[in-house]
Amino acid sequence: MAPRTGERRLQILQTLAEMLQHPRGERVTTAALAARLSVSEAALYRHFASKAQMFEGLIEFIEQTVFSLINKITADEPDGLRQIHQILTLLLTFAEKNPGMVRVLTGDALVNEDERLQARMNQFVDRIEATLKQALRVAITQAEAREAGGGATAGAPAEAASTGRTEFGEPAARANLMMCYVIGRWHQYAKSGFKRLPTDQWDRQWPNLL
Repeated sequence: MAPRTGERRLQILQTLAEMLQHPRGERVTTAALAARLSVSEAALYRHFASKAQMFEGLIEFIEQTVFSLINKITADEPDGLRQIHQILTLLLTFAEKNPGMVRVLTGDALVNEDERLQARMNQFVDRIEATLKQALRVAITQAEAREAGGGATAGAPAEAASTGRTEFGEPAARANLMMCYVIGRWHQYAKSGFKRLPTDQWDRQWPNLL
């Protein structure tokens, strides 16, 4: 029995993601994708109007997965510092578990593709940076409240509790620094042929981002 339309679309996207995991980072063509699926290129275009639309499908998966988890973090975790740690950990582990998506996250797979794809990924990064900036504002307010109260509040992170007042600096600059760190780890992972894991040394490096 032939796969249903929804199943075939998913199969195409999964195969595209698998092909992006190739360590050599070669450009994926529709001809190569069709050959991997043992179908004609015309069959691909019955499900997607263009290769750009296929990449949009991968981007939608990234956006839905990452932002649904970030929203859960910000809803469930009241402490700003822990929000930041969990969001950054999520971004590193998502890339580690989805190496094919890393080349989309870094824009490497989008070179020579429709410009709107890179613009959409830029917006994705900007939204995460804005979320980190907001969490930093919350962390600063909480740190100032702890200082005013003469100590750490219940459930305060160990980093903040040990220093009294946590010096975060300007939220926008700090959020940008954190995002640059994440993007750098994504690039390192891709350029190493997916050997240098994004989470390597993360627990040791995390305090330096504060």
